[in-house]
Amino acid sequence: MISKILQPLLSLHGWEAYLLVGLLVFAEAAVMLGFVFPGETAAILGGVIASKGGVGLWGIAATVVLCAIVGDSVGYWVGDKWGPFFLRLGPLKKRQRGIDMALDQLRRRGATAVFIGRFSAFLRAVIPGLAGVSRMRYRIFLPANALGALCWGLLYVFLGYFVGERVEKATGIASDILAGLIVVVIVAAVVRHRRNEKRQIGAAAEPDTPDPDAAA
Repeated sequence: MISKILQPLLSLHGWEAYLLVGLLVFAEAAVMLGFVFPGETAAILGGVIASKGGVGLWGIAATVVLCAIVGDSVGYWVGDKWGPFFLRLGPLKKRQRGIDMALDQLRRRGATAVFIGRFSAFLRAVIPGLAGVSRMRYRIFLPANALGALCWGLLYVFLGYFVGERVEKATGIASDILAGLIVVVIVAAVVRHRRNEKRQIGAAAEPDTPDPDAAA
């Protein structure tokens, strides 16, 4: 069953694989797809496809890095041009505490916050737009974003590539095992994504505790 679900993705090759992986990575911050589908999952998937010979390793790595940079730049532009509208978007309104924390980090740490944010699922989806909202200069945002995208992209593409390659060498039923591996990776990424959200904004969903002295 697992193989039937994921085999079409694992068997992608050429421009189809580049397009799918690139769009998923691009859309993470550009349209905040990261709230639903963490970008590292797409990067790992690209690495696994490369390990099966569907695409070149360096080609898919370059695609992931470039699409991450461009997608974040679009997110920055949206935040810069339509800040109030950006902050009223549904996914952000429900995570106000996390947004406030991210804005505070941007104000205090600037480019460092942009770089570090690339390695958190929640921050990766919102930091580019919030950098635009906070009026961070693009000439400061771009280098930090590009460096973060480079480190992040290579890390996850290579992870998918080497894990997939080892599995293929170890067994003759690689398709089923690779499919199962991808499911585990996706589940782990989503679980980590949810834990990051809860750690950063969990208290925001709870009503404030009434102050007994104020009530008196």
